[in-house]
Amino acid sequence: MPKGYWITFYRSVSNLAALAEYAKLASPAIQAGGGRFIVRGTPAKTYEAGLDQRTVVIEFDSVQAAVTTYESSGYQAALKKLDGAAERDLRILEGS
Repeated sequence: MPKGYWITFYRSVSNLAALAEYAKLASPAIQAGGGRFIVRGTPAKTYEAGLDQRTVVIEFDSVQAAVTTYESSGYQAALKKLDGAAERDLRILEGS
């Protein structure tokens, strides 16, 4: 079964305290869903139309596990802490 990946790009963060509160709730919810953090940080180098944005990559055993985790009550509670504090682009992809 192909793995599932969350890839999140942070376009902007306007409230670091809210981001910290989000992280306190989000990390346990993601790990409870089987998520494994692969990459967290800003790019070491960007090319072409690349943007210098914080990026997070999380691996799951399947796309369904990633979707289920995103839609879980634990993760949705974390998202409420982030409301208005950051502009993000989150994608769930199927990988190999």
